Amino acid sequence: MSNFWSLWIALITFFTIAAVSAILYWASKNNTDIKEGEDMGHEYDGIRELNNPLPKWWFYMFIGTIVFSLFYLALFPGLGNFKGLLGWQSSDQTVKNMQESKEAIEQAQKNQHLNQYARELDQADVKFSELFKSLAQDGDQFRPIETIAENQDAVKVGQRLFLQNCAQCHGSDARGQAGFPNLTDQDWLYGGEAETIKATVMHGRQGEMPAWGDMLGEQGVEEVTSYVLSLSGRKVNTKDAFAGKQKFAVCASCHGTGGTGNPAFGAPDLTDNTWLYGGSRRDVQDTIMYGRQGMMPAWDSILGEKKVQLISAYVWQLSQEKTVK
Repeated sequence: MSNFWSLWIALITFFTIAAVSAILYWASKNNTDIKEGEDMGHEYDGIRELNNPLPKWWFYMFIGTIVFSLFYLALFPGLGNFKGLLGWQSSDQTVKNMQESKEAIEQAQKNQHLNQYARELDQADVKFSELFKSLAQDGDQFRPIETIAENQDAVKVGQRLFLQNCAQCHGSDARGQAGFPNLTDQDWLYGGEAETIKATVMHGRQGEMPAWGDMLGEQGVEEVTSYVLSLSGRKVNTKDAFAGKQKFAVCASCHGTGGTGNPAFGAPDLTDNTWLYGGSRRDVQDTIMYGRQGMMPAWDSILGEKKVQLISAYVWQLSQEKTVK
C-alpha cells in the first residue's frame, strides 16, 4: 500500500474516533435552557421527549469502547502500513502465488512468527495428523479408497475436508454448478474410478476445449451446434445438423466419431444431455465458438496425500450411493 493511502486510512480512522468522542461529550451535557427531566417540546407517534441525560452505564460503555479501540489500533495492524506493536499478522498478504504462500507459511512456522494462519496450520497438523494417518493408512501403506469409503468415520472426515476446500466450487452437496462438475452422478470427464478421482484431486486437471470460431465461421458453428444437440435427441434443423455432421470431423479426434467422449482427454460424452457449461443452444454454441479452459487446481501440495485420500473416498462413495438408488 502506498504511503498516501496508508496516511489516508489513518486519518479517517482517527477522525472518526475523535468525532464519536465529541458527539458523546456533547450528548452528556445539557445544551439547552430546558431543565433536566422537563419536556423538550417534541412529540413522535404520541411519545414525548424529555430532557434526560444518557444513562451512566451506557456513557461509560461508550468511553470503554473508545479506549479499547485506541489500544487495539496500537497493538494490531489496521492503520495502513502500520504493523502494530505486537507485529501480529492474520496471514502473509504479500504472496502472489501458491508456491510463495507455501514458502511463507513454512518460514513463519519455522520462526514462530506471529502469523495466526501459520500457527493454526501448525497446531492443526499436530492435533489431527495422526487421525488422518489412522484413517487413510495401514502403517506406511495407503488403504484402498474403496476400503476407506466403508469406514463411516473416515467418510465424515472426508466430508468435512471437502466442505472446507471443495464446496466453494462444487457446492456443499457436491452437485456442482455451471463450469463445475456434479460429483454425485456417474458422468465423469476423466473417469470415476477411485484412483482416477484421487489423481484428479492430487494433480488437478486443465480443460483444453479449443475455440473453433475462426476455423468454422459463424455458419459452421451454427451447423455443428445443431449436430451436437441432435446427438442427445434434441430437435434441430435437420439440414443444419447434416452439414454440421460433416464438419464434426474436427471434433471427433477428442469426442469420438459418435460423440461419446474420451476420458483420456477429459472430452465429455455429447450424447447423454449432461452439460458442464449449460445445455442451451446458446451455451453449446459459445463453447464451440470460444472454447473452454476450465481448470481444476492440484491439491497435493496444499492438503497432502492423506487428506486427499479421505476426500477421494468421500467423493467416490457419493457416486456409488447414486448408483444404488
